[in-house]
Amino acid sequence: MLSVHSKAHVDCVSRVLKNAAHLPQLPVPDLILDSWRRSMEQHHLDPGSLQGPRILSHNVLQECRERSELFLRIASEEVARLHGRVRDADYCVLLTDAQGQTIDYRVESTIRNDCQKAGLYLGTCWSEGEEGTCGVAAVLTARTPVTVHKRDHFRAAFIGLTCSAAPVFDPQGELLGVLDVSAVRSPDERRSQHLIRQMVVQSAREIEQAFFMNSVQGFWVLRAHRSPGYVDSQPDYLLAWDDDGRLQALNPAARQWLLHSFGRLPEHVGQVFDQALLQAARDESLCLLHHHAGTQALHGRLSAPRRSNHSRQRLVLSPAELDPRLAESLRLAVRVKDRNLPVLIQGETGSGKEVFARQLHQASQRREQPFVAINCAAIPESLIESELFGYVAGAFTGASHKGMPGLLQQADGGTLFLDEIGDMPLALQTRLLRVLAEGEVAPLGASRRKAVDLQVICASHRDLESLVAAGEFREDLYFRLGGARFQLPPLRERSDRLALINRILAEESSHCDTTLQLGSAALECLLGYRWPGNVRQLRHVLRYACAVCEGPLIQPGHLPEPLHSQGLPGPAPEDPRELEASPQRQALIDALIRHRWKPSATAQALGISRATLYRRVHQHGIEMPGRSPA
Repeated sequence: MLSVHSKAHVDCVSRVLKNAAHLPQLPVPDLILDSWRRSMEQHHLDPGSLQGPRILSHNVLQECRERSELFLRIASEEVARLHGRVRDADYCVLLTDAQGQTIDYRVESTIRNDCQKAGLYLGTCWSEGEEGTCGVAAVLTARTPVTVHKRDHFRAAFIGLTCSAAPVFDPQGELLGVLDVSAVRSPDERRSQHLIRQMVVQSAREIEQAFFMNSVQGFWVLRAHRSPGYVDSQPDYLLAWDDDGRLQALNPAARQWLLHSFGRLPEHVGQVFDQALLQAARDESLCLLHHHAGTQALHGRLSAPRRSNHSRQRLVLSPAELDPRLAESLRLAVRVKDRNLPVLIQGETGSGKEVFARQLHQASQRREQPFVAINCAAIPESLIESELFGYVAGAFTGASHKGMPGLLQQADGGTLFLDEIGDMPLALQTRLLRVLAEGEVAPLGASRRKAVDLQVICASHRDLESLVAAGEFREDLYFRLGGARFQLPPLRERSDRLALINRILAEESSHCDTTLQLGSAALECLLGYRWPGNVRQLRHVLRYACAVCEGPLIQPGHLPEPLHSQGLPGPAPEDPRELEASPQRQALIDALIRHRWKPSATAQALGISRATLYRRVHQHGIEMPGRSPA
């Protein structure tokens, strides 16, 4: 049986559709009325239906997102920025493709459940044929910004929602998708949504402009506005043409302006602007342009095509190229990623632990939520607590008067990556264990705890079992974090070194004027070197070589120390007797003895981090009490 509110809505829709021609004042705008009529007569939908929207399966959603990959990537930053402006008023943000399927979604954790119950969720479908009159469907049909407020919706399931949406077009005038801001609760007056609608329209324009500029890098591009102060920041008109002057791309405002001015779209830029003026504007200075279709001038800036002699596409290793051990670790990690198991990644410094963690996040069901990374060894011990847990206003001297959400809260709904977890102080290990066990965070100075939903990925180059044995790492936390453990091989042991060298060289040389290649002698040095700094060191070596090489071929002399000076593929083996006599080693031992072999105190006395201390201990073969050589 229909509720009183649902029955009243059905009666209203039926009455308006039946008597629209005779009513002195319609309760909804004409655009909404037309959509109601189509929903009833063409789509045969029931206005009393309380069923939520159709939701795509995971695989189908993935296919939709892959088809819209470029659109998603370009729009992501603006979608997040828009959500930051409206989230305090309890609005969520949706981005759909051209079929009305939600492919991106931002919502605060405090209202996530309410929004999901109302149908505002990733993968939901909002076409008029399925859901009747709603914000996204109205934009798909009218191709113009629309607010569908509460009882404007056709189906009773959505009469509590307010939705303001705007179209996003590509440079050829085709619809890319719809940007929508919605709320479950709002004032009854439609006018209350005016500001929200303006925000949505502005953000949609920002996405269009970003997509336009990304798509026309090989063409001449004109940004124009009637006021010179807005040419760079908010250009009204964007036009792009090739070297022959043929127009290749227009933003919606330029398309509409040209159609209005000429009655059709001109094929050549010379039909729009004086060629001599365009020629004079080629130095990218601000210029005044008189167009052939009218007397009012435009201020504009002309940018030359960006051309490259090489591909700038990011290369990735294929499964066949990847080291078998690393490929197997990735395969297993993908299988356990969504089982809510904490993941522990171990491997030497620079071996790619954060890259592995990001790949795991991107392959998980949390890929649309935040990925927050913190290096426990890089933040002073006195600041780690406030960074992780945040604080309320006035929690301590020097605290922001607004307080600060911690990284745990910022990662709510997503993934928290704790790099070098072995360097986390014991007191904080206890607090982290409580967060993982209870799913709640207490910021510094707060009297109430806040719920958080996290997937935790940790990494360390140290032997955590040895730290547990030495009493420096909590055993219960170690077992909680190690639900799934993966050991990344060091670069010197990876069978895919050649493919990795080629990939990184392609990425680094993409910033050079010419495509660089490795000479056989330089390649021999790189393949034979033992890479104590692993992949990070390899990238720095190749970046240096690309910077100093003046020809197309990288030779051993272009490689930094110690690779080329030794004249050998790798560094000469160290003499154990020389290692024992090293003054650096002795100074390190002296400092450890003075501070009773306590890592934190020794590192502080030496002015280095604990991670650096353990790295030097390992390099000098020093065995610390209670553990094997670190």
